[in-house]
Amino acid sequence: MSDTRIRTYTGEHQQTEQEDETTGQEETITCPECGGQVLSDEERGESVCADCGLVVEEDEIDRGPEWRAFDSAEKDQKSRVGAPTTNMMHDKGLSTNIGWQDKDAYGNSLSSKQRQKMQRLRTWNERFRTRNSKERNLKQALGEIERMASALGLPKDVRETASVIYRRALSDDLLPGRSIEGVATSALYAAARQMETPRSITEVANVSRIDEMEFKRTYRYIVRELGLEVAPADPASYVPRFASDLDLPEEVERRARELLSSAQREGVTSGKSPVGLAAAAIYAGSLLTNHKVTQSDVSDVSDVSEVTIRNRYQELLETTDVPA
Repeated sequence: MSDTRIRTYTGEHQQTEQEDETTGQEETITCPECGGQVLSDEERGESVCADCGLVVEEDEIDRGPEWRAFDSAEKDQKSRVGAPTTNMMHDKGLSTNIGWQDKDAYGNSLSSKQRQKMQRLRTWNERFRTRNSKERNLKQALGEIERMASALGLPKDVRETASVIYRRALSDDLLPGRSIEGVATSALYAAARQMETPRSITEVANVSRIDEMEFKRTYRYIVRELGLEVAPADPASYVPRFASDLDLPEEVERRARELLSSAQREGVTSGKSPVGLAAAAIYAGSLLTNHKVTQSDVSDVSDVSEVTIRNRYQELLETTDVPA
């Protein structure tokens, strides 16, 4: 009698565990609308019902690596931890960074003995990170690119491109006889042009540590020696920034683009400064849409003289049927 009770109890216990597992599995794959199977779409980051197409979950986090591997050896070679590599740091971000704050993990200040120890560690860490003159050169230049890009409001992809251009110039031995700041400024200006977020020569020269003539001379040399493909700047690419700085509505920006498009078809823009054309288009667009701004305001934002704006905006208005 006792043996039968023990066997019966064990069987019920096993059956209960199996039912719990089955219930848990069903809860993870059931569609709340039709009860169908939910599949994960990794490309779009969504969980979608296979029967009714309902998107159960979106913006899923991809917890996998950012790289691809086609065999086990390649997977072992690429596996790593830490932040992704970047060309914006001279060591591509693979070395150790020791913070300047003399505090522990809890935010408490270190003792004088510990502060001396940390300062010594920072000194040795800095020596290990820049082991030769080439690395010191690269570190200074990339810091200069980061400073100027931040002052100009350029995005990360432009900074990455500028870092790659400077690395190419350094590896091709183009720096002797030229300053680090000059080549760094030229690399940033070329990268901004290539990534279609251009800045005028005057804007870049204002945040650079070199004069404008040296900047222009170094830029021409770098483009020629590296064979960079830099297309002429499109005046329309300056329009959104000028309109935003002047706090003008989208209607003005759209009208300015139309004026520039019609001027390009008529061949009026040939041989003229794209910055001056963009400033004139903004001024003309504001007049045509009754959102008037003064030529002085446009001149301050675009760093173009009022005389240039007056001459160019008349030429732009001649290409449209709408009177000024």
